Amino acid sequence: MSYIPALLAAGLVVAAIPFVDSPRPAARAREDTSPAAMMARIEGAQVPDRQGFDGFTLEQVMERTRVPGVSVAVIKDFEIHWAKGYGTADVATGAPVTPDTLFQAASISKPTAAMGVMRLVQEGALSLDADIHGYLKSWKLPASEHTRGRPVTLRSLLSHTSGLGDGFGFPGYPPKDPLPSVVQILNGEKPSNTGRVLMERPPFTAYKYSGGGVTIVQLAVTDTTGREFPELMKSLVLDPIGMRNSGFEQPLSAERDRMAARAHNGRGTAMDAKWHVYPELQAAGLWTTPSDLARLAIELQNALRGTSSRVLSTASAREMVTPVGVGDFAVGFGLRKLGEGWYFAHGGSNWGFQCDLIAHLRKGYGVAIMTNGASGGVAVNEIRNRVAAAYDWDSLDKPVPR
Repeated sequence: MSYIPALLAAGLVVAAIPFVDSPRPAARAREDTSPAAMMARIEGAQVPDRQGFDGFTLEQVMERTRVPGVSVAVIKDFEIHWAKGYGTADVATGAPVTPDTLFQAASISKPTAAMGVMRLVQEGALSLDADIHGYLKSWKLPASEHTRGRPVTLRSLLSHTSGLGDGFGFPGYPPKDPLPSVVQILNGEKPSNTGRVLMERPPFTAYKYSGGGVTIVQLAVTDTTGREFPELMKSLVLDPIGMRNSGFEQPLSAERDRMAARAHNGRGTAMDAKWHVYPELQAAGLWTTPSDLARLAIELQNALRGTSSRVLSTASAREMVTPVGVGDFAVGFGLRKLGEGWYFAHGGSNWGFQCDLIAHLRKGYGVAIMTNGASGGVAVNEIRNRVAAAYDWDSLDKPVPR
């Protein structure tokens, strides 16, 4: 998938390891597919050379990749089939990972917030194709020859095709450091620790991942509604879906911090702060759990098939999974064709956290995986491959010969 290398170069998603073409297990229909049996299948030693770890157990995978903690939620038949935590949430305290342990969603914040933006579009407060300047009051995108006759829009910003050239992710800020305003972030002014956003080509010319572009959307939304971003997303998305353990508050309150995982480096040791703070809320600011991310994916799956409209109508949901025509991003999610299946997906990488969310467009399955280690990408990919194999995802099927 083309967006993965670009995001990897920007340090924004976990390393991309393609799904392996594993043989479909014989007589799967007669096997025990209860949650306990499926967990055991994924946790146990795998067939050598089939998953890439030569028969290691999941615990051994975590040890080898030096990832202290992992949390997983598996989707089957449009429901959470099981959720479980593994390892340690904080090596400083020894607290275990549970299904309710909070992790930083990093760039999975983007499609989560994009669902809120789409609801505002659905309600008529915003338009995907209007000039973004009409929604910005406290800051304006600098004039550029690239935007003459081709305005920057919410559709282009949310699909990373706006022509913005920043290409950067966000490193976050130590909790004791001063935080920049959104305007300071966009201008690259201190105390911001990133450069300013800038246009380098006309909109819809090419795909280039732009955290700055998504931050422009954050400002447009708050300027237009006059509401604080965390409260707005809570009312538009998190509460209706039942994402009770999720929030865009940065920094975390002391109460919620008690449930939060610690950031760890690539050696699995504690960082110099428990976590970094991300004022770039729409781009990187969500704290959540795999179960809540699974609920988000299920809600989108159900909206697409017309069985739920708690947040979006079917037509609005389709905008989130229909690529705009340049690159493989829609309004919020990236799209992947794996084997004979189509999936919507997004990865995330913050300081000391790695995560991934992927779900099938039609078949009601998927998985959310979150880790609290900078080297968590390899473990994420291994777990995703194990889930795909255990649940017979159609990503493992070969094309039917004609």
